[in-house]
Amino acid sequence: MLQVNNVSLQYGSKKLFEEVNLKFTGGNCYGIIGANGAGKSTFLKVLSGEIEPNKGEVIMDKTERMSVLMQNQSAFDNVTVLRAVMLGHKRLVEIMDEKDALYAKEDFSEADGVRASELETEFAELDGWNAEYEAQTLLNALDIGEEFYDVLMADVDAKRKVKILLAQALFGNPDILLLDEPTNNLDIKTVRWLEDYLMDFENTVIIVSHNRHFLNKVCTHICDVDYGKINMMLGNYDFWYETSQLLARQQKDINKKNEQRAKELQEFIARFAANASKSRQATSRKKELEKLTISDFKPSLRKYPYIDFKYEKEIGNDILMVEGLTKKGYFENVSFTVQREDKIGVVSDKSTTISMLYDILTGKAQPDAGTVRWGKTISASYFPENNNEYFQGCDLSLVQWLSQFSSDHYEEYLRGWLGRMLFSGEEALKQAKVLSGGEKVRCMLAKMMLEGGNFLIMDEPTNHLDLESITALNNGMKNFKGCMLFTSHDQELMNTVATRIIEINGTKRFDKNVSYDEYIDIITK
Repeated sequence: MLQVNNVSLQYGSKKLFEEVNLKFTGGNCYGIIGANGAGKSTFLKVLSGEIEPNKGEVIMDKTERMSVLMQNQSAFDNVTVLRAVMLGHKRLVEIMDEKDALYAKEDFSEADGVRASELETEFAELDGWNAEYEAQTLLNALDIGEEFYDVLMADVDAKRKVKILLAQALFGNPDILLLDEPTNNLDIKTVRWLEDYLMDFENTVIIVSHNRHFLNKVCTHICDVDYGKINMMLGNYDFWYETSQLLARQQKDINKKNEQRAKELQEFIARFAANASKSRQATSRKKELEKLTISDFKPSLRKYPYIDFKYEKEIGNDILMVEGLTKKGYFENVSFTVQREDKIGVVSDKSTTISMLYDILTGKAQPDAGTVRWGKTISASYFPENNNEYFQGCDLSLVQWLSQFSSDHYEEYLRGWLGRMLFSGEEALKQAKVLSGGEKVRCMLAKMMLEGGNFLIMDEPTNHLDLESITALNNGMKNFKGCMLFTSHDQELMNTVATRIIEINGTKRFDKNVSYDEYIDIITK
């Protein structure tokens, strides 16, 4: 069990959270969520002891062991892969090293024998005899084969390092497991494996993640970092989201009714307070007014952009036909036809393959062979993964930038669209070239909504977005009535939007009307 008692943390005048009281118990998985900058990862560091809170304490049973997913990929460069995994249980490795040093001594003494006996007892208690086998089993499950066991971590590529550090965190059955963005840079097969592993894990897991599908799959509780507090709710992410939206709507409705009633009471009192015949009623209403409370409903740190793709031009029968499309080094002989209301999730082992396909479809690149034929009624709008060409060196304000893509150049009209995407007031006048990654994505989405295309092509639109913007985009894509080709590493978005999956690896070898989850089930069998 891990207990947080009255913990507060602030840097200067900025309060991240205060008076946090939580209890994390075995057999449960806790997802930590909150807006960017709310302090999610910082809270994990408080739990691990890396950061001391200004006030309060974190209590962990002395007999329990905590394991933390390391973010520094270079931390173990001087050790082998197998040893890096086993260093997830430092005490076990310390015992092994000390035993080896003792047994290697030429002048092995009686005192050394006593010490070796103590170490052997502790080693057995920690299941040390099975440790190497467990480390190998974890590595094998993560597709890190035997040929890597004795390779130095410095010589391992970044994708494998991520898996090795995950194996390190899981090694030795820790009592408390802290994972900060564990699915980042993992392939879908490994994410699936981790989901299954954590669902069977009997101890305490605490996770920070932007992966909604992952949070829904593994979490038993959600800890919401907001308003400078951390509140725990039973259930997964979807349950928390629906509940929080419902509570917010209910509170606003109550406030609205109370405000209206207060206005009526104030008007009555003002009219009849001096009227002797009405004085009793006026006094009664004064008392009612005093009891009437308008809740101080604090605005959340979370801000959800409003994303809604509309189009005016109706879609005809001919939409998009691709025949024998080939681009050397990317794909060969790709053919498919888009039908009405198709929302096609495109997947590939190489992201550059998909980006090239989209560039060819939109005329930004030319194929080596094959044809692309668009229907006459189709107006396509494209969201490229790399949007630098739209912003690099651009001295325009956001209002001026967005005006380039609008038939209406009235400033208030453009500010309205920017406001939808969380650019309000002076923010709408900042230069396009200074935007962050997430801000650029929101601008590109505003551009697409203004264009009103009836066919959307979207290449990794969730990159750089926070959980709130991803949720809003997911809803906007689900509600879109036109056709769509899209790619995203966000599994929840892929699964809830795609009605058809096309896989392209060299030559297209998968094209079915299935959900993304069904596609994963098929290819992993």
